[in-house]
Amino acid sequence: MAAPRNATGDSFFAWDGDVLVVNILGKPAASRDAIGKPKGTQLKVSVTAAPKSGKATDHMVRFLAPLFGVAVADIEVVFGQENVNKQLRIKAPKKLPAVFTAK
Repeated sequence: MAAPRNATGDSFFAWDGDVLVVNILGKPAASRDAIGKPKGTQLKVSVTAAPKSGKATDHMVRFLAPLFGVAVADIEVVFGQENVNKQLRIKAPKKLPAVFTAK
């Protein structure tokens, strides 16, 4: 059975075993690559890549992988490859950006 799209409940992330599920509000064609603040049940992530044929999402995955200490192949785009609203599944992250630990 597939997980519901709001698998994270009222947070922008949730754990599914050792997999981190993150809801993202993407901002393509930004001035720099950056993780922003949570906005509701999404985490704002800006990337410099243009929103063309999913390239900004691919760029975002490459940007996020080292921040979580995982390989690019360990990040799955569940939905939103060509949309600003997306969900990622990050397999066994070795580290978490500060926004995940801030209370």
